[in-house]
Amino acid sequence: MINENRISQSCVILVTLAVVQSIAVAQLDFEREPINYSETDPTDRVSQLVQRLAQGETTLSWKAEHGYLRSLLTELDVPVSSQTLVFSKTSLQIGKISPKTPRAIYFNDDIYVGWVQRGEVVEISTADAHLGGTFYTLSQHCTDNPAPKRETSRCLQCHGSTHTRRIPGHLVRSVYPASSGQPVFRLGTHLNDHTTPFHERWGGWYVTGTHGDQRHMGNVVLDDPDESEQLDTDSGANITDLSSLLDTTPYLSPHSDIVALMVLQHQAKVHNVLTAANHSGRLTARDAVVMNKALERQVGFLSDSTRRRYESAAEKVVKALLFCDEPLLTSPVVGTSGFTRDFQQRGPFDSQRRSLRHFDLTRRLFTWPCSFLIYSASFRSLPKGVLTRVRQRMNEILCDDDASEDFRHLSAADRRAIREILTETLPL
Repeated sequence: MINENRISQSCVILVTLAVVQSIAVAQLDFEREPINYSETDPTDRVSQLVQRLAQGETTLSWKAEHGYLRSLLTELDVPVSSQTLVFSKTSLQIGKISPKTPRAIYFNDDIYVGWVQRGEVVEISTADAHLGGTFYTLSQHCTDNPAPKRETSRCLQCHGSTHTRRIPGHLVRSVYPASSGQPVFRLGTHLNDHTTPFHERWGGWYVTGTHGDQRHMGNVVLDDPDESEQLDTDSGANITDLSSLLDTTPYLSPHSDIVALMVLQHQAKVHNVLTAANHSGRLTARDAVVMNKALERQVGFLSDSTRRRYESAAEKVVKALLFCDEPLLTSPVVGTSGFTRDFQQRGPFDSQRRSLRHFDLTRRLFTWPCSFLIYSASFRSLPKGVLTRVRQRMNEILCDDDASEDFRHLSAADRRAIREILTETLPL
């Protein structure tokens, strides 16, 4: 005899699975529950500045040459030495950007500020611990009550696309630029992060600094893309002074520091990975509640599928933090601005004065390859299911309990030093 109760329960399970599956299909859409990106108020440092401005606790000052730029950088603790210059037409104000008038990018650990000559706005993006990339514009017209305004759809056309793993994120892109700065898209583009081969980096950017026999795509254009599809990378190499390429006097700094560029591309990637893990973890927790209720499991029951989803998100975080797949440098890299000094001074330091911000720049970016963004609010705010697994994996790897190929780049000395630094500055 057929057990009708069992059939009924099976139907419930099938319906529930269908619902969860439909939710999973939509999980790329960060406008839905539980993310609700556009409807949720951000908590990032720019939103905090907006609140302080509204309450009269601070003000932004306007200057004719740069508008609100310098005052904004001061309020957000963004160093001028972080300046990089990008001349490809790949941003909100493309009509004002060219090889002669590049956009300046300034950044710290979680904020990016973009400024163009005679621009209508200053462009601002930041890493919100829960939402991911959040975007703002600040009018450059002198007003009584200046304040950044949040942007969503305009910026998300690029910053919420496949280029950012379909999460609100940041990107550093290398293009083949024509003499106007317009990317020659038929030649392709390269997303730049710390895993990108050196020769694919910074097309459409200015680069100041020395890097020996290594070649990058910066500082040069395709004069006639119909005649040649090859950039003259030799002519763009090891440039320490941009004065022969453009007038830098309108900018806060004459530099587009190569070390700043390397840090910029690293942290943009890690921010995106942390955002993807945050969103994935929250979606996983939501789906687990639905399934546990449907199957009459205990609250908090952790199924194998739920565990695997947490582990997958966590593993991506661990690999990004530990610089997996970072290509080795073949020559030393030296910047031209004070960025290297300024960045290293920020710490935190252990009792031996070691810091995850200490540069190597002869073989790889950092002396101890563990990202400084492990100290960030975005890392601390990872959902419990993800963060617990990240901590477990970090302990396994740093205690030499994982000798897999992915982490072979970490020597025993590397693992010991990172473990010791984190034990004192961020206990896992």
